[in-house]
Amino acid sequence: MFEGIRFFWNATRGNRLRPWRSEYLRWRLETFTGKSSKKVTARDFVALVLNEKRQIVKFLRWLAEMHEYSQGGINR
Repeated sequence: MFEGIRFFWNATRGNRLRPWRSEYLRWRLETFTGKSSKKVTARDFVALVLNEKRQIVKFLRWLAEMHEYSQGGINR
């Protein structure tokens, strides 16, 4: 869980209260949905989060796994 918070904190640098304005997250939304990053709104951001809950949870689990691996917690 901590890895997810850290990712969100880093990805929204400068726009933490308005994550849909983050250049990084706008770019990720553009590559994921195909919608131009200049047209991304708060509604688009919230809709994506709500519609893709399972993918987000899978991503957060993967982040935790990669963090554990980088710390030497998983046999290499």
